[in-house]
Amino acid sequence: MLKKENILLVDDDIQILELLQRHLTSMHYHTYSAVSVKEALYILKDTAIDLLITDINMPDINGIQLIKYMAEHYPDIPKLVVTGFPSIDDAMSVIKSGATEYITKPFTKSELADAVQKSLECIQQRKSKGKEPSKMQQGYGEMIGTSEAFKEVVEIIERVKDNHATILVQGESGTGKELVARSIHYSGKFARAPFIAVNCGAIPENLLEAELFGYTKGAFTGAFETRNGFFQAANNGTIFLDEIGNASLAVQGKLLRVLQEKEVTKVGSQKSEKLNVRVIAATNSSLTELIEKKLFREDLYYRLTVVSISVPPLRERISDIPMLVSKFLQKYGVEYKDRLVGIAPDALEVLERYSWPGNIRELENVIQRAVIMSDGQVTVKHLPEQVKFQIDFPEQALKPLKQIEKEYIEKVLAATGNNKTKAAEILQIDRKTLREKLK
Repeated sequence: MLKKENILLVDDDIQILELLQRHLTSMHYHTYSAVSVKEALYILKDTAIDLLITDINMPDINGIQLIKYMAEHYPDIPKLVVTGFPSIDDAMSVIKSGATEYITKPFTKSELADAVQKSLECIQQRKSKGKEPSKMQQGYGEMIGTSEAFKEVVEIIERVKDNHATILVQGESGTGKELVARSIHYSGKFARAPFIAVNCGAIPENLLEAELFGYTKGAFTGAFETRNGFFQAANNGTIFLDEIGNASLAVQGKLLRVLQEKEVTKVGSQKSEKLNVRVIAATNSSLTELIEKKLFREDLYYRLTVVSISVPPLRERISDIPMLVSKFLQKYGVEYKDRLVGIAPDALEVLERYSWPGNIRELENVIQRAVIMSDGQVTVKHLPEQVKFQIDFPEQALKPLKQIEKEYIEKVLAATGNNKTKAAEILQIDRKTLREKLK
């Protein structure tokens, strides 16, 4: 489980930022990432931070200025400086500015752990984070579950629900990424503000920019009036950008400006509008792979990942299946049968054994069909063939080892949604070897 401390990381060097995040995550700390002082101050406005870790040498505004600002505006937050230019003068200057600890690059994981521990020990009284919410007992908002994987997601939601930090929700198709976004919005202090969900994959590429940011009269053929976009509609609230990987590079450039400057410009206009919008993006594809293919902007990726949430697949939440089944039985029993519908124990066992490649969405569809086909109780005969026990009959003809290997690789790729990175991990080979074997 995550430790109670929230740590804010500030560094314009993406590699150092990733290294810090990786180390601290392995130590079970929750982190927020900022690539500039300006972004760090935006996060600090409405986020409970327990420790600041910052670089000194950054463009525009350096770390010393941030330390001085923090010393007066947030005096109770300890400050750990990480720099690549060690000197006695630097050390004295940093300590005088209000830093608690000071370490130099390159540093080891143990050195970082010691510095973090010492920094946190400097604060005698820590603000209580409150008790674990009662809604954790059975679920959270519209989400249902008590598994450890589910609780980890809920714990992060509890930390980010009351601030406007940008969030990237990652997970396979059907895992409930939009439910996570809605839970963040509706469980926090901005619940009364708008929540606007946008499926970037469902809007034609040539219309996405106009739909997101609005347009002026005459901006393009068919623009008969000036209209606001989804971002203006979400002002002071939350905009959820699903399938963000499908956005064009032009739209990505505008999204980057929104995150950096907190303003948007309508299509056909030269005037920008200031907005206060929390952006939650979601994807079931690998953005790092899209970056390698030059299809996704690396600078936008790091702006989106101030906080990352990985939604676990259903196969990692087997203990949650009975509760999810009960929820869907109630929903569709009332809708189709005007009464509650039960499920036979052996039918539930079949559902718990299945791997659910389509995740919660697939489970819901299976229960919906079963309720329609049943008469008061769902039994094994009401379940579709694909969830029941299967026999893999051996091939009659013997095949060359190379062909069998290729068929198995294709099977693993199909199971991972053609995600070559995941497939390579399962096969325990690198992606280059995987490409060669597929030729």
